[in-house]
Amino acid sequence: MSTPTKLPKNLLHPRYWPSWWAVAGLGLLAFLPWQLRHALGKQLGRLMYKHNAKRRQIILVNLDFAFPELTTAEREQFVLANLQEYACALLDYSLLFFRSRKALYKKIKLSGQEFLEEAIKQNQNIILLLGHSVWLEFAPVAIGEHFQAYGSYKPFKNPVFNWLIMQSRLRDVQFVVAREEGMIKLVRSLEPGKLLFFLPDQDHGAKHSVFAPFFQAEKSTLTTPARIAKLGRACAFPIMCFFDSNTGSYQVKIEAALEDFGALDAQEDAATMNASFEKLIRQHPTQYMWLLKLFKTRPKQDENPYLKLTRHP
Repeated sequence: MSTPTKLPKNLLHPRYWPSWWAVAGLGLLAFLPWQLRHALGKQLGRLMYKHNAKRRQIILVNLDFAFPELTTAEREQFVLANLQEYACALLDYSLLFFRSRKALYKKIKLSGQEFLEEAIKQNQNIILLLGHSVWLEFAPVAIGEHFQAYGSYKPFKNPVFNWLIMQSRLRDVQFVVAREEGMIKLVRSLEPGKLLFFLPDQDHGAKHSVFAPFFQAEKSTLTTPARIAKLGRACAFPIMCFFDSNTGSYQVKIEAALEDFGALDAQEDAATMNASFEKLIRQHPTQYMWLLKLFKTRPKQDENPYLKLTRHP
């Protein structure tokens, strides 16, 4: 686990004060009962549904691709539920910033840990393929309690929240590598007993990607994870985090290693990875990050389906 860095002085500039006021609000939320915090999150999600047309429409586009069988009413119910889950997760970031890891460990349930322990016992390198559920930030906490880990990241646009999230992650992983630093640094850092987090399920364009099935559509899928597995002689384990509203706990689920991942052709590897994510997502469909532009890159250079989205209700 790395030592968090000192606060850069430039983040104290007055232009960042609104962000710090928001952070102060999160500090208060962190000590509320989760039921009350999530009740607030549900209301915030409902406001997003009513007033943020662009986000609502991104989800609807994704549902058109992934679940074309849904009726109009079912799609709207799904969008509302997804935005409410997203808003609850945003408010629960307060726990990551302001509560102790000891307190968080009591709220997190890790399943599939035995898969990792067996791989480590066999002296194998390990990649954790972390899917974008809205609760994904709780997965490194769960792993960090039991294992050494590191990972890549994409910086957040807001520098205050970017710094806070980095500090949170450095409490659970040894170090983070900016995506721009490339794949080779990740491969060279692989060693038995040190787990690599990699988030592979966004649409990063046509470069280093192939099209593979994802629910009812073809999705541009990164080949990088399979290449890392091949070059680093690593096992790849799908992992995703969900929230259980019956127990108030974060459920971090690890699946068995993908069979022959990195040894197949790029198309087969991508299809195997997408199928593993689909299996996990189907357990709690509305808790996935459907706000991402998952189908932006299309086969045969078809039009980007998100280009014509409006910003107004």
